[in-house]
Amino acid sequence: MLIYIGADHRGFNLKESLKIFLKNQGYEVVDVGNIHYDDKDDYVDFAVAVAKKVSLDSEASRGILICGSGAGVDIAANKFRNVRSVLAISPDQVYEARHDDDVNVLSLAADFTSETDAQKITETFLETPFGKEERHQRRIDKISRIENQG
Repeated sequence: MLIYIGADHRGFNLKESLKIFLKNQGYEVVDVGNIHYDDKDDYVDFAVAVAKKVSLDSEASRGILICGSGAGVDIAANKFRNVRSVLAISPDQVYEARHDDDVNVLSLAADFTSETDAQKITETFLETPFGKEERHQRRIDKISRIENQG
């Protein structure tokens, strides 16, 4: 599985830490930026870069986005077709989002998520399969129809 990761200045340190964690777990990670700390960068640019990649290959790739609150990157990522992003609050919540909603982008709040918690949440996000129950797929299909209307 290919993992695209991106963060603004507020998420930069957590991104760098998670990249090492993911590579040590054997994942292929593509860093879409920011590649250096820049306190004038905008989270939207990195959310767009990750979401575009995941949108084009939503079955074989996943995305991880990080900004201060996590909300900005989550909102921006969810504007893309085939992207289902979740703003993570706990491993249990992310398990539910993966299992029931087949989320493929994880948004993290660097200001409110410790490195240890981010690792646990990320591990849950990457290891939890979509449950494929009919009711969950039906709901995802409804979301896809909304995307196609817009």
